[in-house]
Amino acid sequence: MIFNKEGNSIIVVFENSSVSKCLENLTKEFQKIKGNNIILNLLSFDQFNVSNALEFLPFSKKHRSEKKSFVLVSDKVSYDDVPEELCVVPTIQEAKDLIEMEEIERDLGI
Repeated sequence: MIFNKEGNSIIVVFENSSVSKCLENLTKEFQKIKGNNIILNLLSFDQFNVSNALEFLPFSKKHRSEKKSFVLVSDKVSYDDVPEELCVVPTIQEAKDLIEMEEIERDLGI
């Protein structure tokens, strides 16, 4: 697991790991990164599906309740296939754009 801080966001890159291992590592490290917007780069996963994405839902709900963005980046799952509490986009740039929009909405009280 690699952490890259970019502005008010942290991009978490998972390398050659399973979803369960990612969740385990994220649980261990979450306290260190929770004050930032989080982008989880899951593009390296050959096998990633809606069921896998839903395993990140508790993290997303908790993080979003603290007024921070939590975005999964995967080109294997569509945002239409997951609940609206879970943001999924196909590229890192779209994740950054989404966070920027959510920051503006929070600033405006929307």
